[in-house]
Amino acid sequence: MSEHSTDLRETVRRRYAEAAVRVSTGDTGCCGPEPVEVDENFGSTLYATDERDALPAEAVAASLGCGNPTAVAELRTGERVLDLGSGGGIDVLLSARRVGPAGKAYGLDMTDEMLELALANAEKAGATNVEFLKGTIEAVPLPANTIDVVISNCVINLSTDKPAVFAETFRVLRPGGRIGVSDVVADDALAPAQRAERGDYAGCVAGALSFAEYRQGLEAAGFIDVEITPTQAVADGMHSAIVRATKPR
Repeated sequence: MSEHSTDLRETVRRRYAEAAVRVSTGDTGCCGPEPVEVDENFGSTLYATDERDALPAEAVAASLGCGNPTAVAELRTGERVLDLGSGGGIDVLLSARRVGPAGKAYGLDMTDEMLELALANAEKAGATNVEFLKGTIEAVPLPANTIDVVISNCVINLSTDKPAVFAETFRVLRPGGRIGVSDVVADDALAPAQRAERGDYAGCVAGALSFAEYRQGLEAAGFIDVEITPTQAVADGMHSAIVRATKPR
């Protein structure tokens, strides 16, 4: 990994570690932890009220994503789900409820503070079919062909090696497995420098792929049936999007 990539990863790690600490020990309001979302395009407001009300307040407050991947991944009872960049655990806990006791939800995160928060949230939620793993999304610590569904919420854009992320996602999925990802995607007309003008790397903007780059990256890793659907604008020419794809059987 280049020095620049290492610096970017550390910037991302530090930002999300600070967010976890704020939720765990710092900012609290009259009704519980204050959310750390930046604006209406990111955070817990993108989840339905009944979903938020069913989870620990700390899991909701730590939500920093740009969508609700559990709502688009069409999770089924008994499936094994992996959340890339699981943060405070909101999507893992929602997935665990959807797949039921016969299924399992894994969360993968590189930040100790977020993992500690996620484990505490799982305990508060009484979730027994969850497991949180420390690691990076470029080197997933799970065997090949073991996961039914991979989800992620505005995290892949933070990686400095997206081909590795796509390759690892493909590796851990079983044949016929699928992805249901929320991420920030740029218009094809925007060059990387123009994307960087619209927001920083840790803020999920500068590192975003274009629609064409995202599709090409997934197809190069082996995925088929790639669908990338924009849902809302987060900056000029930048969009939250739902990304779906399938590993061939």
